[in-house]
Amino acid sequence: MKNLILPLFCLILIHCNKSESIAGEASALQIQPPNEMSEKLISEDKVVATTNIEMPPPPPSSPNEQTSSKKTDTISKKIIKNGNMTIQVGDLKKAHIQINETIKKYNAYTQNENFQNTDTDENLGLIIRVPHKNFDALINSFSDGIGSVQSKSISSDDVTEEYTDVSIKLSNKKIYLEKYRDLLKKAGSTKDMLDIQEKIRGLEDEIDVAEGKLRFIDDRVNYSTLNLSLYKEKARSSATSKIGFGNRFADSLTEGWNSFVSFLLGLVSLWPFLLIIPIIIFFWKKWRLRRKNKS
Repeated sequence: MKNLILPLFCLILIHCNKSESIAGEASALQIQPPNEMSEKLISEDKVVATTNIEMPPPPPSSPNEQTSSKKTDTISKKIIKNGNMTIQVGDLKKAHIQINETIKKYNAYTQNENFQNTDTDENLGLIIRVPHKNFDALINSFSDGIGSVQSKSISSDDVTEEYTDVSIKLSNKKIYLEKYRDLLKKAGSTKDMLDIQEKIRGLEDEIDVAEGKLRFIDDRVNYSTLNLSLYKEKARSSATSKIGFGNRFADSLTEGWNSFVSFLLGLVSLWPFLLIIPIIIFFWKKWRLRRKNKS
């Protein structure tokens, strides 16, 4: 009996020591200050937060970037500017030199030049192509210091809608062209191949025409056209400005004689017909004579 009581007593002591240690740890946890617990929780929250952070949105674009993106989406304005000017000058050669210097200054060039010398004046016609941005400055330079401006007109033609329409149609035709080329590779019969090739040729011709039209519009937009006319009136002498009645009468007689000579020369040029007329008259008289004899 004594041998059983001693082991039981040892087990009870061991059990009491374990319960006291567990209670001590629990009390230690309860006694721990709240600041340390909160710091641990906060640090854990920070770790979790750092793992779940999302990338910040990109900064808003500047106004210049927004406008540039809009320009890439839409076709810029296409404006064709043309002008006509007529200037009276005192010295045509000197004015021509000044015109050439001004043309070089504004990076323009002369497309066509035409000179006429009549009894009343000397006339120099120029067709000038100038970059669009320098068009107004060129006209202002011609208006000052070269001569007296007799007439000036400027016109602007907005071809943006036409340019956009041609560009869209051109893009669609290029898409169809690629599709037909793909179909040509898969064609099963000769007839299908010929039909597809014919459509491809038609599309290629239409594309060439559209591209040529766009190039023409771009050229007219990038370089404006100015039709410039320079003229100098000739001074009339006293002999030509004051013509008397006698001189006018003599001139009329001369013109009348010249007209008469021209008439005679015209008749002479008809000599083959003049030879035929007597022959016709001879046979006509002979025919009448035979008719009278029969009657």
